[in-house]
Amino acid sequence: MAEPAAAPKTCLVTGATGYIGGRLVPELLAAGHRVRVMTRSPEKLRDHPWAGRVEIARADAGDADAVAAACAGVDVVYYLVHALGAGPRFEETDRRTARVLAEAVRTAGIGRLVYLGGLEPQDEELSPHLRSRAEVAQILLGSGVPTVVLRAAVVLGSGSASFEMLRHLTERLPVMVTPRWVHSRIQPIAIRDVLRYLVGCAQLPADVHRCFDIGGPDVMDYAGMMQRFALVAGLPRRRILPVPLFTPSLSSHWVGLVTPVPAGIARPLVESLRNTVVCTEHDIAQYVPDPPEGLLGFDEAVRLAIQRTRDSAVATRWSSASVPGAPSDPLPTDPDWAGGSLYLDERTRETTAAPEALWRVVQGIGGETGWYSFRLAWEVRGWLDRAVGGVGLRRGRRSPTDLYVGDALDFWRVEEVEQGRLLRLRAEMRVPGLAWLEFHVEQDGDRTRLRQKATFRPHGLFGHLYWWVLVPFHGFVFGGMLRNICHAAEAGTATGAGPRAREDAA
Repeated sequence: MAEPAAAPKTCLVTGATGYIGGRLVPELLAAGHRVRVMTRSPEKLRDHPWAGRVEIARADAGDADAVAAACAGVDVVYYLVHALGAGPRFEETDRRTARVLAEAVRTAGIGRLVYLGGLEPQDEELSPHLRSRAEVAQILLGSGVPTVVLRAAVVLGSGSASFEMLRHLTERLPVMVTPRWVHSRIQPIAIRDVLRYLVGCAQLPADVHRCFDIGGPDVMDYAGMMQRFALVAGLPRRRILPVPLFTPSLSSHWVGLVTPVPAGIARPLVESLRNTVVCTEHDIAQYVPDPPEGLLGFDEAVRLAIQRTRDSAVATRWSSASVPGAPSDPLPTDPDWAGGSLYLDERTRETTAAPEALWRVVQGIGGETGWYSFRLAWEVRGWLDRAVGGVGLRRGRRSPTDLYVGDALDFWRVEEVEQGRLLRLRAEMRVPGLAWLEFHVEQDGDRTRLRQKATFRPHGLFGHLYWWVLVPFHGFVFGGMLRNICHAAEAGTATGAGPRAREDAA
């Protein structure tokens, strides 16, 4: 006879606006649990698709009364609050907020407390970041409440600070002068498996009160992680030159210069890389068994994180046309430096043309009508594309007036059409990255607005150079396009005014 399913729990997730918390909530909901989230800024939750399905408790983690109120009536508390990035006194802040939480769960008689901390190497001096994680773990284990501490190293997923630092360093630097920590051994873990363990902890027996090491199947050093990231991302092999005198302090400044990860976050992460962070046991599998296919390996976790970012970047991050469907997806609320580098050229212009007239011009772009700006530049770009094996401008368009998803349009492909409102094109010319061009027709009272956005996600160092070399020409190309499209709409005829507008701009 099958055992009855465990009863759903009421779970409090602290740090719900953070990387782990924002991904844990929908997993708990999918598992049938009731969820309350604690945040000091509820307005930051509005972009999450699950915001309407949870109870929201406004509380600062250091406010004892507010935290106690948030803990009232719940069965499981997930403590995902860290002061990383809060400045040099983050250890003091971590200590204070952990004590507030420990008192609150003890007073409320909580049945289970779950904390995600960091792996603690033996016989090594811990970095301040890992030292603080270890201290918080001991405070919570001493709360008098059944507590589980999951200890992890680098979490692999788009939006994770450690993963984004790895991504940016590898993508931007084909040759790297690095400190000795590139040879420290690390056991990373995919975000999917971290969340599976966290959700499973809600149903642990009350007598389970301990730390568990969690990690993926691969153990490597940081240099190996960069090389394998490059391989999965389709980048050339990186040349890594260790320099013994490169201190953690200098390293953090270097990381801050090369990547967009804030220095307040980069420094403690870099300092932690000097430690060996490898699991010494896998006891968690006795309570939360590994999936039948096994834990996700490094290469597959990276592939998912990169592919999810590329496939869903426009939809989830820029137009909000859809919501992410997997833990490795980027979220709209992830920090700006997450998801890899992203360059934008966004311009807006108001016009007296009717929205219908403006849309006719937008929908008629390309082919014989042209691109409404700097004709010679477009033609040269088409010649160059054909010279390197691309399609150039020779494909034209299927219909002079209508566009449908999937249509070829010169060296673009129609990716999205919302009649009268949105046209999104994906570049199919040869470029070192991924590129999109969007047109949004908007109406505001008696005025019509055209919003035009070019988006570029570079691939490797050459991708970054490609964007910055072309930046001086954007005013002529993109600025002229916006202006002349509006002029053509005001003139009332896309096919008649288009070529004249191109000639004027050229």
